[in-house]
Amino acid sequence: MGEACVVLDVGGVLEITAPTGWEARWEKRLGLPPGTVDERLDDVWRAGAVGRMGEQEVREQVAARLGLDAPQAEAFLDDLWTEYLGTANEELIAYVRGLRGRCGLGILSNSFVGAREREAAAYGFDQLVDHVDHIVYSHEIGVGKPDPRAFRAACDALGAAPEDCLFIDDAAPNVEAARALGMQAHLFRDNAATIARIAAHLDAGPVPEGPVPVG
Repeated sequence: MGEACVVLDVGGVLEITAPTGWEARWEKRLGLPPGTVDERLDDVWRAGAVGRMGEQEVREQVAARLGLDAPQAEAFLDDLWTEYLGTANEELIAYVRGLRGRCGLGILSNSFVGAREREAAAYGFDQLVDHVDHIVYSHEIGVGKPDPRAFRAACDALGAAPEDCLFIDDAAPNVEAARALGMQAHLFRDNAATIARIAAHLDAGPVPEGPVPVG
């Protein structure tokens, strides 16, 4: 057994990311049928999520595909980032901050190009862990969860074996994929259960996990 580690997802765990309806508002403003934004930009979203497209190209593609001028494209992307960043899960962030020095701490996020800088500025995630390299973003490594390579990258960043790591995520397929790799994993539902699960991991090491709840 090596050092116990905790690896956390961002959106839906460290950030509370409720839908804001921004895409529907833009479709209404532009006179477009519902679903047009995602239809026209689906490949842009996918490329930005794994770093195959930079921020400037994303901006250019948004403008070209939706017929926006430069100020409109900036406003559109501002709305995207407002929903993406959500609000801080302050209780969980404070708890995790108190774990520094007790265990290895990491972040594994399915992200979008530009997320590291914005999340550092908004929430100080770069200060939440011991080293910025312990934050693993899909747009920087070129692959996202639930691909096993994403979980291996997080373990490698911490210098930890999978069995020593507890992974926290709000998406059941990602929890299942982490367990398949040999990690401990917990499906985030609320702060109380998550904090209790982290405490159990640090106090007792790996524990048997039940099936991932559905729904």
